[in-house]
Amino acid sequence: MEIKQILNKEIWENFLLECKEKTFLSSWNWGEFNKMMGNNIWRLGIYESEKLKAKSEKLIGVALVVKIVAKRGTFLFVPHGPNLKLKVKSEKLKVLESLLAELKKIGKEEKVGFIRIAPTLERSEENIEIFGEIGFINAPIHMHPEITWELDIKKPEEELLSKMRKTTRYLIRQAQKNSDIRIEQGLELRDIEKFNQLYQETVDRHHFVPFSLEYLKNEFLAFRDDNQVLIFLGKYKGDLISSGIFIFWQNIAFYHQGASSLRYPKIPVSYLLLWEAIREAKNRSCQKFNFWGIAPENLKNHPWAGLTLFKIGFSGYKKEYVKTQDFPLSKKYWLTYIFEKLRKTKRGL
Repeated sequence: MEIKQILNKEIWENFLLECKEKTFLSSWNWGEFNKMMGNNIWRLGIYESEKLKAKSEKLIGVALVVKIVAKRGTFLFVPHGPNLKLKVKSEKLKVLESLLAELKKIGKEEKVGFIRIAPTLERSEENIEIFGEIGFINAPIHMHPEITWELDIKKPEEELLSKMRKTTRYLIRQAQKNSDIRIEQGLELRDIEKFNQLYQETVDRHHFVPFSLEYLKNEFLAFRDDNQVLIFLGKYKGDLISSGIFIFWQNIAFYHQGASSLRYPKIPVSYLLLWEAIREAKNRSCQKFNFWGIAPENLKNHPWAGLTLFKIGFSGYKKEYVKTQDFPLSKKYWLTYIFEKLRKTKRGL
């Protein structure tokens, strides 16, 4: 087994097309976004020698690796990866052992304190054991969703509507009848700035740490040239009160960023906006719509509880990934661990 960097976008994206479990955080353009943010990245390909072909090798896995430099510590991060085309536990274990060895080498050269992986492997006893067997531990926080909500959108629109929660369907219908409601699509940087103004209102209301305007702009620009991003702007009487940033990648749509106002709490603009995003995803031949993160079940006081109720009203199914995993490389890691654990408790997550 050999691990080497992949420098060809087509090779990278074509491999991911064949992977079942993935999100846009493994995409080529997410790597470009990280470079725009000033982060060092490595696009690692995991190759296996083909037994019947001399000097031939087969790509069996990829991992986007990002060096994160933060006040709490410097580390290597694999966002929603690695992506593998393997099903047997022993094969997955072998690949992860090889990847870990390569990450240790990079980590030593880059002087990082630990390695962090946010897998997209199903949260099963077998997959949890794989990480434990090679020395990983559960991270004190997650950086990307570990529980997501997805919807199969291959069915006709009327059938999708019929499967929704009755209240959700009713509010969409009401919004469609309201001539004062308009849902617009944006592809310009000024639309990101409009989103950000509303986003700041959402931050003030829910008290979470926001992404910077630079972050939002760079994410938008990284996907725009490939026609993989759209901003939806929901207006009532010309007043922007709902907005979202949606990524369309490899036949999957992602509701990645959302913002809203409480200026008109009884006007269901957000419901129509999300429905129009689903319709756009269908127009782009997407097969799945990913609503991104939701709260764990039975936690009514969780900061995402209201948002989760909103998302699951559109129907769909829950997906749970193996919890984010850490591999300490330095004793300093435990300072980061304590810091992040305290921050998670403070945020009520």
